[in-house]
Amino acid sequence: MDFFMVLSLLGGLALFLYGMHTMSVGLEHMAGGRLESLLRRMTDSVWKGILLGTMVTAVIQSSSATTVMVVGFVNAGILQLSQAVGIIMGANIGTTVTAWILSLTGLSGDSFWVQMLKPDNFSPIFAMVGIIFLMFMHSEKLKEIGSICVGFAILMFGMSTMQAAVEPLGEMEAFRNLLIAFSKYPLLGILAGTVLTAIIQSSSASVGILQALTATGSLTFGAAIPVLLGQNIGTCATALISCIGAGINAKRAARIHLYFNLIGTAIFMVLFYGIKLFVDMPFLDSKPTPMHIAMVHTTFNVMATLILAPFAGKLANIGRRRDALKGQATASAQPELESRLLATPSAALAQSRLAIAEMTRLARQNLFDSMDLVMQYNKKTATELQRREQQIDSYEDRLGTYLVQLSGRAPSESESLEISKMMRVLGDIERIGDHALHFCAIAGHKNRSAFSEAAKAELNVFFAALRDIVDRTANALLEDDAALAARVEPLEQVIDHLCETLKARHMERLRKGYCSADAGIAFLELLTGGARVSDHCSNIAVCVIRIHSAHLDSHDYLGRLKAQPDTKFSEEYAQALETYALPAYQTV
Repeated sequence: MDFFMVLSLLGGLALFLYGMHTMSVGLEHMAGGRLESLLRRMTDSVWKGILLGTMVTAVIQSSSATTVMVVGFVNAGILQLSQAVGIIMGANIGTTVTAWILSLTGLSGDSFWVQMLKPDNFSPIFAMVGIIFLMFMHSEKLKEIGSICVGFAILMFGMSTMQAAVEPLGEMEAFRNLLIAFSKYPLLGILAGTVLTAIIQSSSASVGILQALTATGSLTFGAAIPVLLGQNIGTCATALISCIGAGINAKRAARIHLYFNLIGTAIFMVLFYGIKLFVDMPFLDSKPTPMHIAMVHTTFNVMATLILAPFAGKLANIGRRRDALKGQATASAQPELESRLLATPSAALAQSRLAIAEMTRLARQNLFDSMDLVMQYNKKTATELQRREQQIDSYEDRLGTYLVQLSGRAPSESESLEISKMMRVLGDIERIGDHALHFCAIAGHKNRSAFSEAAKAELNVFFAALRDIVDRTANALLEDDAALAARVEPLEQVIDHLCETLKARHMERLRKGYCSADAGIAFLELLTGGARVSDHCSNIAVCVIRIHSAHLDSHDYLGRLKAQPDTKFSEEYAQALETYALPAYQTV
């Protein structure tokens, strides 16, 4: 094998890996986060996890991407370790789909349709369709389809290049002797497959190389089987590397992937080569086709999964006991925004949604508690509120940085819109938390919080309206509900009306000396803070509506509503006015 053959092989491998990456990214964008959502929600049993892991990997064409995603979800606290086991097992089955696609290179026949099934003939069609979609179509979805088609064509061209490069190897005595050694000493073949896959970080590519070697005419089943077993072990390298610096559960998830493949390989070796001692297997000396390689690859992974799936809990316990023996803590830290998921934008976006949801929950809880504290102060509640405020501030800093990083990872158009929405609402959520902290400070000041019964009755109505608008806003944001978001602005205007009316009433009480100066100032600060909370709610609601109306201008939208309110707006406004009607004016 001369220098130029090596260059051709490396070039084909580079094209294969690039095509695989391009196709995987396009497929993952097409999924739009739905597959990642399924991974999080539908893993209540090992068999469901296996099915989902198989499906996700088959769709995004990369078991490495799936396992790295799982490691990231476990580290972020989104998935439990027990949920990850089934997905990891399924990923091993899903990755065999690529080998079946590549096996089409081995088809033989003279009919037109058989010839069209050969990658050399149909991949140029994919390339042309992909280029047309990428260059001339404006739809984001069509561009993603174009990216998938071009990636697939590059992948298949890389496969053809590798086949052409390795074909002369069949005439080399040293290469034939190496394959004979793999057949005689299976452990050597397993080691070769492990090292090759660990180096190129793709089991699909290493299986593709093995399928390309069938063109040499020197590869036998006896040499191919050990290499295939080793490739399953080598693919664990990606997950093991990805868990460096991760939490303890993420490391356990990566190790479970390794344990599964090691144990599966050991069981297969014992059974297969044990039987071989007593039963003659002449097929081991026959020459496999690319389709045979795909069949062996799938058979091994399906068998290993069926055998080990009932022991999924035991696999998780092996990792736990190993850490217990090393004296490592088992408690998981507070969930982090997992940087490993940035490579999969929709997965990172799913994680960001959870962070936004938690931040929103904390801000809402703080505001509600702060209004309770105004009416009846409790030091323990105030301390807990201050602790949650620190969490809110931390979320704003970390999530803001994370979303900026995510926006630079070429997400799809819909994902970019959602990232923009999240970045806009972050500040508003954090400011709601700040106002809650200010309410808490007012409540803790005894002289300023001694309100008259009349003031308390009015605040109860005002606070009830605030609870309602915050609830509407939070639910609209978390459920991405534009209809519910549209109900925020009418209530915001009612709160502004309440604020102005209550200020006028309280100024009258202050003027007549029915209220102390300190309590009067505190009352006015609460009204001002509440009005600002409702403004932040309005901002968040408009962001939700904008996601569903890409060309909506926030200022024009609010201006039109105030100048010419529609029927629905007027009805909501009237209903809110009735619901939050103030009690009769009292001086004390």
